[in-house]
Parts: sequence; C-alpha cells; structure tokens
Amino acid sequence: MRYTGKEAAESENDEFASLRESLQTVLKGLELSLIELVISRHRGSVQVKIVIYNGTAIGTNECSKAHRTILPRLELFFGNQDIYLEVSSPGIDRLIKTAEEFTYYIGRGVRCYSTEISDWKAGILESIDENGIIIKTKDGIENDIKFDVIAKAKLDPSQEV
Repeated sequence: MRYTGKEAAESENDEFASLRESLQTVLKGLELSLIELVISRHRGSVQVKIVIYNGTAIGTNECSKAHRTILPRLELFFGNQDIYLEVSSPGIDRLIKTAEEFTYYIGRGVRCYSTEISDWKAGILESIDENGIIIKTKDGIENDIKFDVIAKAKLDPSQEV
C-alpha cells in the first residue's frame, strides 16, 4: 500500500460519508478523534468497528463513553437493523493505514518500511505534509520519508523516550 492520502476516501463509499462526519462531530465533543471506521453487514446485522484517539492513552472508560454516545446515532442511521458496535484504541503497535492518520501521531514513535532502501526507518514523528513525513532518530538524525516510498508503517513505542 502506498500512502497517497486517498485511501480513506476510496475505502469509504458515499453512503457512509455523512455517518463518518456525524460520528467525528460527536466524538470531538468528547475530545476524541475518529481514526478508523469500518462497517460491514452480516446476515441482517451491521457490524461497526471504530478506533478512537485523544493524544494520550485510551482506556475502557473512554471507549465505553464513546460507545454509549454514538450507539444512538448508529441506531438512527441503520434503522431497525441489529447493530454490533466495537470501540477500541489504536493499540500499542497499530498499523498506520492512511497518510491522514499520521497527523494523529506527531510526537509518537513510528516505524516505516521504505521501498527506497528496502528497510525500516524508525524514530519520533516530527511533522507531516502533503508529500511525506519527517522522523527524528534517537541519534538526532532527521529522515524525510516521502509517502510514495512507504510500503508499511506502524506505531513503535520503543522509539519514545
């Protein structure tokens, strides 16, 4: 996968764009960000998985508060269908799935597999722009990594001091 920034828009069909915006607004009121929304249908029921983040550790209290707050919106959106809702944190070693997702992790440790060097580059995520990211290694070296050479990226808490 290349991190072009288009993945989120392409992976989500227009039917759910308004739901995503609505959930983002509600979660923003709880001082949470919606990182990922996955909706699937199975035998008359709807499974909704969301990943939330607030810049610090997400615990069961934040997940349950988000669950209680957004479930009524999902019930309105999906009508009388059975809804299974799963709310979680990004996790300690989350795979970063889109270019946009990097914005949530500035100041956190990341590891990126670069096709340019066929190896991993790791460090603290310093900044992001439309072309790529800058990470700073433990030795203080800054690496500018373009999105078009990132094959895989994930959070890496071992990089954090």
